Parts: sequence; C-alpha cells; structure tokens
Amino acid sequence: MTAMSTVDVAALAALDDHRLARALADAAGAVLLELRSGGDSDPVGLRADGDRQSHLFLMDQLAAVRPDDAVLSEEGKDDPVRLTADRVWIIDPLDGTREFGEVPRDDWAVHVALWERGDLVAGAVARPARGTTLATDHAWALPGDAVRPSGPLRLAVSRSRPPAFVTRLAERLDAELVPMGSAGIKATAVVDGAVDAYVHAGGQYEWDSAAPVAVARAAGLHTSRIDGSRLEYNREDPLLPDLLICRPEVADHLLAAIRELTNEGTTT
Repeated sequence: MTAMSTVDVAALAALDDHRLARALADAAGAVLLELRSGGDSDPVGLRADGDRQSHLFLMDQLAAVRPDDAVLSEEGKDDPVRLTADRVWIIDPLDGTREFGEVPRDDWAVHVALWERGDLVAGAVARPARGTTLATDHAWALPGDAVRPSGPLRLAVSRSRPPAFVTRLAERLDAELVPMGSAGIKATAVVDGAVDAYVHAGGQYEWDSAAPVAVARAAGLHTSRIDGSRLEYNREDPLLPDLLICRPEVADHLLAAIRELTNEGTTT
C-alpha cells in the first residue's frame, strides 16, 4: 500500500486550515520517503520523480478537500485565476530537490502555505527525513525561552552556492556562516535555534518562503524583505527577490548592516 492510498480525504476536509497544512505536508513527505526508499540509484531520475509525484499528490488532495481554492505550485503551470481568488495555497512540493537526490541527506522539505485576502494565514514545513514538521497549528516559544546564547551571530547559508552578499554581511557583523541545504531547512533552523538568522538576497520565488515565513511568524520571529518592508504574496510575478528571517532582538542590527551594504551597492 502506498502513502498516497492511505490518505483519508474526508478526514482531511474536516480539518481547519492550520492542521490541514500540516497533514498535507506530512502526507507528501511520506510519498517522498517512500519514493526515496525504492532503491533508485540515479539522482537525476529520483529528483525528477520527487518533484513530479509530490506535486501531483498535493494537487490531487487540495482539489479534493479545498476545491474552491486556487493553488500556486513550483512544479505547476501558473493559473491567473489565483490573482482574483480569496484563498490561494502556495506550495513547494519538494524544497531542496538537489539534497533529496543525495541519499541519505536529510536537509530537504515540503512547503504548504495558505494565503487569504492579502496575507499568509497558515503554513507547514515538513522535514520528512528528520521526522519533524513545524506548522502554524499551535504557537510555541523559541528555544531557551527566547533567550539568545552569547557569541557571534550565526547566519544560515547555502552549502553549495553561498551568495557573496551574505558572506560580506557576515564579515561586517563578525558573524558565523552555517552551511545547510534547502530554503525551508535554513528558515526553520532559526525557529529551532540552530542559527540566529536566514538572509537571502539572490532571488527566490513565493513558494520558497511562504510556508517558512508563516511558521516563523507563528514562532514570534521577525520576517521581512531585506530593506525591512513587508513580504507580499500571491502577486502577479511570483519572484520574491530577498528575505530576512531572524530572531526579533537582532533584527535592527541586521537591517542596519544590510542597509549599509545596500548603499554601497553590494547586494548581489
């Protein structure tokens, strides 16, 4: 029996949006784990199958349990209907496709978020290979009762292609760079307390950050563009160039340093 066939559609439909986001992310994660355990030794084929199967699974489930809602997916064709819809699910069926294909790496994720009438209202980031999911179905405190440990700031950064901007920011702040995988893993590392901030200025799409931002907000973290402005979703162009997720007590310090670099013309 496959993970897909075990989903109880009626039970999913009865869930509120927060619990539905978690359930869908978990179920898609189970599909991906099952696929990964199938013994496919070709990373390219495994990555393509992961993207496709998780996307089809989530699209099928959303069509069944929230048929009146629109969907924006990394792996799907954009539907202009979403621009006039009141509710849009923004999903990344497999965040960290590269890492997913490198068995047994565990730094990949599934993103499920709901945008409603102008803002994110629910979300979940499943980390299937780690057996953990962070979601907005309950509020929680930051690790250590929100007390940041002493020492240099820790910035999450891509393990394979760290942007020069973040490297320069770390040098200016005398911060430590902590390499890790997908966008969702880097963002939720701030929630976990493994790092103090995730700064991205190299270009992303809405599905890369929608669910992580929803989860980060639920944990009381600061979320914004790198100029401090509000993050906006379900726009005509889903490209969202930059992002800051950080502990609230370091937000002003980070934004000031980013502003200095921006004024120097070094944000690329």
